[in-house]
Amino acid sequence: MTKAHSPPPPHSEQLLVSFPTEHVVLLTLNRPKSRNAMTPQLQKDLESVLDWFSEESGLWVAIVTGAGQIFCAGADLVEWNKNQQSGKSEEQKQVGQDAHGFGSLSRRQLSKPLIAAVNGGAHGGGTEIVLNCDIVVAGEDAKFALPEVKRGVVAAAGGIPRLAHIAGHHLAAEMLLTGKTISARDAFERFGFVNSVVPSSEVVSEAISIAKAIVANSPDAVQSTKYGLLLSQSHSPEEAFQKHTFSSESGRVYKGENIKEGLKAFTEKRLPMWKNPAKL
Repeated sequence: MTKAHSPPPPHSEQLLVSFPTEHVVLLTLNRPKSRNAMTPQLQKDLESVLDWFSEESGLWVAIVTGAGQIFCAGADLVEWNKNQQSGKSEEQKQVGQDAHGFGSLSRRQLSKPLIAAVNGGAHGGGTEIVLNCDIVVAGEDAKFALPEVKRGVVAAAGGIPRLAHIAGHHLAAEMLLTGKTISARDAFERFGFVNSVVPSSEVVSEAISIAKAIVANSPDAVQSTKYGLLLSQSHSPEEAFQKHTFSSESGRVYKGENIKEGLKAFTEKRLPMWKNPAKL
């Protein structure tokens, strides 16, 4: 048996934390009346809970979703306007110093898989969060936009390079320079950052099903593979290969208990019984 995880750190009612199945945490943005627009408090909650998730060896996958009719409407533009009009805003400094990006998610380099369950849609920073997730499940009525240019601002929290990397320059330019809204079907078929489109009522259950499929695998192997994917975003194939091969994550795979269990289970024609990965 694996050890149970510790309770999450204190957080406000703006973030709901639940555990829908073993080894999986579900994070629900909980400002439905404000379309789950990001606030300093919600960002703080996400930062502390995600830091905790990263360190919890018994939690292997996270799902992020939104309460109500929309995933995340992005930044709170009313508050942003107040800051701008006051002359006290320091966006360049704030963006540059924010290690994890919008919502502590849009630039976070998680070592564990992150799934987005997008209900209703995502706009601005919400779409930037989606672009940094490993797997995206969208409701059939979901819509996505990076409309910052329409408001005189920029999708500066990681969305520009990620969309260009995923969709290619021309499709990224189409979405970013016009600020257009696209459907879940377009995000799936044309832009390539949605994995599956399902009925809206099934978004979270489908994300949980995918999470179950991931946690059925060795957590050591999954986390090493995730590290290889992250390296591929910023290195040439050969550089990524070398760094991945000699990484701590790969070392843990080859010297750990789960590789022995996986191979033994195969020879004995049974399901493996994985253990929580060792601390790196």
